[in-house]
Amino acid sequence: MAVQEQQAPVTSEDRTLSVVALAAMVVGSMVGAGVFSLPRNFATGAGVIATVIAWVVAGVGMLMLVFVFQALSTHRPDLDAGIFAYAKAGFGNYLGFFSAFGYWASACVGNVTYWVLIGSTIGSVLPAFGEGDTLLSVAVTSAMLWAFHLFVLRGTKNAAALNTIVTVAKLVPIVLFLVVGAIVGTHWDTFQLNLWGGAEPSAGELFSQVRSTMLITVFVFLGVEGATVYSRYARRREDIGRATLSGFLGVLAVFALVTLVSFAALPAAELRGLRQPSMAGVFGAIVGPWGAVLINVGLVVSVLGAYLAWTLMSSEVLFQAARQEDAPRFLTRVNRHGTPWMALLFTSGLIQVFLVVTMFSDDALTSMLELCSSLSLIPYFLSALYAVQFGIPRWSRRAHGGVEPAGAVGGLTRRQLVAAVVAVVYTVFLVVAAGPQYLLLSFLIYAPATILYVIARRERALRVFTTAERVLCVLSVVGAVAAIIGLSTGSITL
Repeated sequence: MAVQEQQAPVTSEDRTLSVVALAAMVVGSMVGAGVFSLPRNFATGAGVIATVIAWVVAGVGMLMLVFVFQALSTHRPDLDAGIFAYAKAGFGNYLGFFSAFGYWASACVGNVTYWVLIGSTIGSVLPAFGEGDTLLSVAVTSAMLWAFHLFVLRGTKNAAALNTIVTVAKLVPIVLFLVVGAIVGTHWDTFQLNLWGGAEPSAGELFSQVRSTMLITVFVFLGVEGATVYSRYARRREDIGRATLSGFLGVLAVFALVTLVSFAALPAAELRGLRQPSMAGVFGAIVGPWGAVLINVGLVVSVLGAYLAWTLMSSEVLFQAARQEDAPRFLTRVNRHGTPWMALLFTSGLIQVFLVVTMFSDDALTSMLELCSSLSLIPYFLSALYAVQFGIPRWSRRAHGGVEPAGAVGGLTRRQLVAAVVAVVYTVFLVVAAGPQYLLLSFLIYAPATILYVIARRERALRVFTTAERVLCVLSVVGAVAAIIGLSTGSITL
C-alpha cells in the first residue's frame, strides 16, 4: 500500500459532493440505530406531554446548532474541518485537540451501539446472540466491522455515493411504519392514557421526565454537522448550509412522529417491556409478525448505512487533526485511493475495543448511547461558543491578536449571534442534564489522549502547553482519576 505523509491539495475534481449527497450524509448520520430504539427509550422515562416538550427543546436547541454550523461554514470557509477547526480557531490548540478527539471518540462509541443493535436483532432469532453483548455476537459483529474497514479503504467518494443509496433505502420501512401506524395503529384512548406515562401529574415530574430524555435526543441528532465535516468536498460552499438545514428538519419530523405513533399504539408499560429494537415490536403489534421482520431488516440496512457515514466522518476528523498539527504525523498518511488509512485504522481499533467492553456491561446499548452523547457535548459547546466569540468583534479581535481573523468572510448577523447564544445555553443545559457520571467517564478517555497531543507538539518542535492549557490538562487528569475511583467503588457503572 503506497502512502504519503501529507494530504494532497483539494482540487475542483475533488469537490464532487452535491447538495443531495451532503444532505444524505446528514440524514445518513442521524437516522441510524437511535430511531429504531426510540419507542422504548422514551416510554422508559417520559409520557406524551414530556416527549412533546423534549422534542421542542431538542429541536430548538439543535436547530440553533444547525444555524451555528451554517453561519460558520459561510463566514469561515477557510475552516474546512468543521467542528474541530472552530474550537481550535477560537480557543487554541489544546482545546481544538479536545474537540477533535472528543468528536472522534463519540463517533466510535456511537458506532458500537450500531453493532450491539445488530447483534440484538439477530438475537431475536438466535438466542446465542443475546442482547448483542455475548461473545458470539461480538465475534460476528467484529468480523463485519473489519469488512467495512476494508471497503472504506477503497475510497471516500465511492463510500459516500453508496451512503446516498443506502439512506434512501433505509427510509422506506420508517416511512411505512409512520403511515401504517398512523392509519391503523392509532388508538386515542391509549394515547390519552400515555400522557403522563403512568406517573402522577406535577411540574416536578414533568421536568424530571423531560430531563431523562435529553441524552437520548442528543444521540439521535448526532451527525447534524455531517455536511460541515466534509465541506472540503462540497461543489459549492452554500450547499453545506442548505444540506444541513434540510436534512435536520426532515429527521426531526421523523423522530417526533415515531415516538408519538408508538404512544398511540401501545400502553407505556408495554412499550417499556419491548425488546430492542423496540420499533419492531410496535409495528409487529400493529400489523403482525411481518411488520417486526420488515423493521428488523430496515434496522440492519439503516445501521450499516449510518455506520458507514460515521466511519467516514470520524476518520476524516482524526485525519484533519493530524493535518493541522494537533495529532501525530503518522495519522496524515493516505493510501492511493486518497483514504486516510491510518486514521481509519485508529477508528476501527477503538470501536473494536469498546465492542469487547460491552460484554462486561450491565446494559451495553444504554451505556454506549449515553457515553457517546456525553463525549459529543464538549465539541458542540466549543463550536457554539466560538460562534459567539466570532460574532462579537471585540472578543474576536482579542482572540486573534487584535486583528480580524484571517480567512473570515464578513461577520455574523444579529440573528446568527442570537442563535449562537441559544446554542451555548442549550449545550450547557445538556451537560447539567447528563449529570456528572458520563462527564467523568469522558475525561477517562480525554486524559490519556493528551499523549497524542504531546507527541504531535514535540515532533514539530512546538510549545506543548500554555499556562491555561496546563491547568486544563491537570483538570482532565483529575477527572479521569475520579472516574477510575467511581468505577472501582461502584458509584459509576457502565
